[in-house]
Amino acid sequence: MSEAVDYLFSTRGALSHPVTKLTVGIVVGALILAPVCTFILTRLRSISDHTRKDVWRRYYTWLALVPLIMGPVLLCPATAMAAICIASLLCYREYARATGLFRFHVLSGIVGTAIIIVTFMCVDNWLRFFLALSPLTITVIAAVSVFPDEPKGYIQRVSVASVGFLLLGSGLGHLGYMANDPNYRPILCVLILCTQLSDIFAYICGKSFGRRKLFPNTSPNKTLGGHWGALLITTPLTAYLAHLVFEGTKMDQIHWLIMFGLIVAAGGQLGDLVLGSIKRDIGIKDMAATLPGHGGFLDRFNSLMLVAPAAFHLVNILVGFGAGRAARVLTGS
Repeated sequence: MSEAVDYLFSTRGALSHPVTKLTVGIVVGALILAPVCTFILTRLRSISDHTRKDVWRRYYTWLALVPLIMGPVLLCPATAMAAICIASLLCYREYARATGLFRFHVLSGIVGTAIIIVTFMCVDNWLRFFLALSPLTITVIAAVSVFPDEPKGYIQRVSVASVGFLLLGSGLGHLGYMANDPNYRPILCVLILCTQLSDIFAYICGKSFGRRKLFPNTSPNKTLGGHWGALLITTPLTAYLAHLVFEGTKMDQIHWLIMFGLIVAAGGQLGDLVLGSIKRDIGIKDMAATLPGHGGFLDRFNSLMLVAPAAFHLVNILVGFGAGRAARVLTGS
């Protein structure tokens, strides 16, 4: 138990890995260069006033988000797990309010409780129970939904609650379980940085040479040029950073590295489209207006909903997460 507590709250080696230093440097450099580039483009009249104002709104929001995201990840495993749990709950709150699920107090409570249990399983390092939570939670949702004796709307209620947990509880929860690995800091930094860069690259490429609308009914502002630009830039960048993180392991093979890069690049774009489909289905533009220029928390973290579980299982199959740590540190005998 004492070893587990020491690990969970250990702040040692926060910036010891070269990839962690590199990603932090990229983020700090981007925050410094962004206003300079915006000023130059404005002087050259290469961007419209609307785009300029949008860029500045996004930039000011990033100034607040970066320390809130990277601080807990770099500090220690416990704060990383806690921050991911809070982010999941904030995203789920927006989802529940937007979809109307919050009106069904029991179902909404089940999903919220399940998200907290996911975090507990991360802290406990109980992989089998962590993986079992998705089918168990959906089973409970389906069973409990019977008791009000209201068959009309049953499928819709169960589906909305199940999708909410799968994407925001289980999906984002995989990021929390990664913190059981001693190498979690560079892994999380790569996933978070590259998914956000994919979104930025898609925005820049789309504005620069995007013409054809790829999903006009789902995401009218997304273009084929933007998607291809993000894919072609993000995939090799992610693969290279993954090579530095997993050097000398089974993951450090070109085909697995490219697959990892594609998971991040394509998964991030698909996560955005999944959220776009949900928003168009219920007839809203943003899930919330919490983050100026970004919408809500869910609009910002949607890219990781699909990336996190796919990346987790690829790495877990080839390398493993937390293999050196004792399992069931809280519930074990």
